[in-house]
Amino acid sequence: MKSLVVIGIILLGLGALLFYLNDMAIDLRVIYGALSGIGIGLIIGGLVGYVSKGNAVKEAQLRREFKTLQQEKAELELEKQRVENNPNSGSY
Repeated sequence: MKSLVVIGIILLGLGALLFYLNDMAIDLRVIYGALSGIGIGLIIGGLVGYVSKGNAVKEAQLRREFKTLQQEKAELELEKQRVENNPNSGSY
């Protein structure tokens, strides 16, 4: 995602540089606009992708933690049942 932003910045800069160096030639306006548009699109796409990936990673981590807590709780319940049902462990 970060590489998309870098490429977008390079393309946007290249479009702006060509635009100002060539004294706004009429024939090349389409190329300037295309380079700048692609650059802006890549920057926005890279940022959106980076943010959504971060949210997905956080959500996956929360799911793993919740699953671990559920397993620990199940193990505690099972151990508690074993202690209650074991006739040798009680006092007479």
